[in-house]
Amino acid sequence: MPNKSRARRSTQRVTMTDVAKLAEVSASTVSLYLRKPDEVSTQLGQRIQGAIDTLGYVPNLMAGALAAARTRVIGVVVPSMVNAIFASTVNTMQKALGDQGYQLLLGHSDYAEAEEEAVVRTFLSWSPSAMVLTGLNHSRETRRMLSNSDVPVVEMWELGSNPLDTLVGFSHRDVGRAQARHLIKAGCRRIAFIGTRLGVDERAKQRQSGSEEALRDLLGSQHTRVIDCGPGRMAEAASRAFAELLASHPDTDGIVFANDMLALGALGEAQRRGIRVPDDIAMIGFGDMDFSNCTLPPLSTIRPPREEIGEAVARCVLRRIQGRPQETRLDLGFELLPRESSRRVTVDA
Repeated sequence: MPNKSRARRSTQRVTMTDVAKLAEVSASTVSLYLRKPDEVSTQLGQRIQGAIDTLGYVPNLMAGALAAARTRVIGVVVPSMVNAIFASTVNTMQKALGDQGYQLLLGHSDYAEAEEEAVVRTFLSWSPSAMVLTGLNHSRETRRMLSNSDVPVVEMWELGSNPLDTLVGFSHRDVGRAQARHLIKAGCRRIAFIGTRLGVDERAKQRQSGSEEALRDLLGSQHTRVIDCGPGRMAEAASRAFAELLASHPDTDGIVFANDMLALGALGEAQRRGIRVPDDIAMIGFGDMDFSNCTLPPLSTIRPPREEIGEAVARCVLRRIQGRPQETRLDLGFELLPRESSRRVTVDA
């Protein structure tokens, strides 16, 4: 038989008053610590946090939202959860905003405007303190919902016209120009572009256009061989695209890649075929992923300001929430990293 004298688990929710009593402070001090931890002394903060940890207290954010019409949540929409290039940005944002008592609500659009629209609609229903979107291309309904709300909006990872609110990013068209110019300075004259999902990835499409503009301006080329790998495993798709490029354009001597993962797949295929990189074909990627300096040969690439974007977005969000003035367009630039995959001659980077 069950032991009827056994104490039952309490079903009563731990309250802010319980935390205040254990920490020997007022409930208003606990509330201030949860909302603005920097405005509470270190000693009091440690006592309050100790009480929170001891009691297992979880703040009722919705209760605060009913009073302030806002949760302490920031909605963030990225194109992909599996694309590591956005991970550093989101991680940096979380650290900076978390220190101020905010949490990120993360969703992904899979590069589809309809998916982004659905995520934005859901996030707005939770009364976020701000919204962060990736890029400038949104559906008409997404723009309408955000414009009609009084929620601060930051669009990141891109620069352009007609922003919703605040822009933080860099020019992808300039990235493409820099990639192509770099290969031209290395002596390449028949340059191709290999990308993936160019029909929906607007930023990759801009890099392609920038590459084509540089080739046209510097070489007078009217056409660049472009291969779109489509969805799927990028390294494997790039390997097939590289083989296709060699079959259709065997005189290709330089390749601009939409990202480093595609370049990695092409490097592997080049090794299998005995093609020398960069002597036969020079290559440059985009992203400066962790493996990029460890490939054989090390991959020339463009380093986007991943962490810098996260820091700037967090600053913009906090200033907008606080009603403080700020710039509405932040161009953080990018860095060209010349490595052995494109060093055919001395390169003026």
